[in-house]
Amino acid sequence: MSNLNGKVIVITGASSGIGEATARLLAARGAHVVLGARRTERLEVITSEIQAAGGSAAYMQLDVTRLEEMEQFIQFAVHTYGQVDVLLNNAGVMPLSALEEIKVEEWNRMIDVNIRGVLHGIAAGLPLMKQQSNGHFINIASIGAYSVTPTAAVYCATKYAVKAITDGLRMETDSNIRVTLISPGVTESELADTISDEHARQAMKEYRSVSIPASTIANAILYAIEQPSEVDVSEMIIRPAASIH
Repeated sequence: MSNLNGKVIVITGASSGIGEATARLLAARGAHVVLGARRTERLEVITSEIQAAGGSAAYMQLDVTRLEEMEQFIQFAVHTYGQVDVLLNNAGVMPLSALEEIKVEEWNRMIDVNIRGVLHGIAAGLPLMKQQSNGHFINIASIGAYSVTPTAAVYCATKYAVKAITDGLRMETDSNIRVTLISPGVTESELADTISDEHARQAMKEYRSVSIPASTIANAILYAIEQPSEVDVSEMIIRPAASIH
């Protein structure tokens, strides 16, 4: 069993799904985890349960669409644990609908959370990691970063953007800052709960009938983090075996 040796790992979108599963796993492996999300009541429960199990965790309310809150989140982690070793940009929304439905507010929400949220994480974390001469960004994209499906044009566009931003960040940073892109296939989460369009919601229920648990993605994140400092796990796609046949 790996030991993360007190690494400080900050996680956005940590109140459920991949973020929650990752926080629990990494804390169990010896990391200090700092959880951020809008739902503080969920963060409080998760943090308390991690601590009760002997792990080290703290939380702060966070809206990734607000740069100042992301900066405060990083400052909170440094104040609490002294540094930030890994930033997991995980927060995301997926209110799918056909373009002809003209759900502009939902399009803007996806752009704000899925793209600006990642950029805000980079803006808040990169200066610190450069100062530390050490750090690791892990950005969560999707299989939607590789191909477009009906009702998912805007969502996929945001994930294409995350892939492009991650590739650019990797090219522009020194080797002492690692950059990883993780693209989950259909994973158990609350993402589908944000779909207001009934047709898209029903289609997604059928699509998600075969899925992998969030803990599978958490294990992939653990793998990327625990590699030696000179090894950069650049990109992983993890999806249900049944979805590729």
